[in-house]
Amino acid sequence: MYRLIKPIFFKFDPENVHYFVVKRLKWFNDKFPLGKTIIRSSFDVHIKGLEREVFGIKFRNPVGLAAGFDKNGEYVEPLSNLGFGFIEVGTVTPMPQPGNDKPRMFRLPNDEALINRMGFNNKGVDVMAERLRLLKDKHPDIVVGGNIGKNKATPNEDAVSDYIKCFDRLFDVVDYFVVNVSSPNTPGLRELQEKEPLKKILNTLQQRNRKNDISRPILLKIAPDLTDAQLDDIIEIVAETKIAGIIATNTTISRENLATEKDLKAQTGGLSGKPVKERSTEVIRYLSEKSNKAFPIIGVGGIHSAKDAKEKLDAGASLVQLYTGFIYEGPGLIKSICKELV
Repeated sequence: MYRLIKPIFFKFDPENVHYFVVKRLKWFNDKFPLGKTIIRSSFDVHIKGLEREVFGIKFRNPVGLAAGFDKNGEYVEPLSNLGFGFIEVGTVTPMPQPGNDKPRMFRLPNDEALINRMGFNNKGVDVMAERLRLLKDKHPDIVVGGNIGKNKATPNEDAVSDYIKCFDRLFDVVDYFVVNVSSPNTPGLRELQEKEPLKKILNTLQQRNRKNDISRPILLKIAPDLTDAQLDDIIEIVAETKIAGIIATNTTISRENLATEKDLKAQTGGLSGKPVKERSTEVIRYLSEKSNKAFPIIGVGGIHSAKDAKEKLDAGASLVQLYTGFIYEGPGLIKSICKELV
């Protein structure tokens, strides 16, 4: 079915199509209980042996939805009904912000990729927190990760305060946190991946984490463009700050070996999809081997098939996430991966 619909979707602006689809998916989920049941029976994964416990959380299956797809926590339930083992929402910032000017998302069909420069467009952490509170009251079994960032207007020297605000506000309504300092679409954000500012953010959040009776796993999402020396620093930082793990990787600023025409390839923003697959897997393998599997890794980047997911897991990932592959291959990809893993 998706193969028939996709060519129609791909004739329109990617961002407009995205919201058209998810809003109707939510409407169908909320208004038609029988329809919701049909969707769940068609796509949801009921396969024994897929459950995993990672950083203290039980996942019904290891295939999650990456951050960026549901920036405001609006569509968690209907997306979960498609079979995802967990949903990561955000990136969210303390204050609402519109993001970058449109158009800001571009398809590269010849490369099965996307370029986006969204710029953390979201409605702010208060809106997300209230939505997730209602969700958790209704569906406490859905595993939700909160991907947090800083507002564009916040200078880097004050960035830690933005991460604290998001952390405190979401603490009671998410199962784990992801610190995003690796998006290429907020000016200067990637500078926070440097050793000292990154340690400051993570240590501050960990100190705050320990003040609560129940702590939350904190993960760090890193760019695929880091050098081996920088990855060595990441391993050291994880050990020093005792965060729960790493998400590898975010989008890349590289444009190497693309078949896409020059003008489209020249669009600024982060590149995702098949072109980042190999580098993402390399980063996972490097972190896993160099650290002697000292921490869990969530693998994301270029997963368009069950084979791609298995490569990430074999390289050292404990879980995987989809985004661009989900757009190109459709919701059937989740069940396909899970069946192959069993």
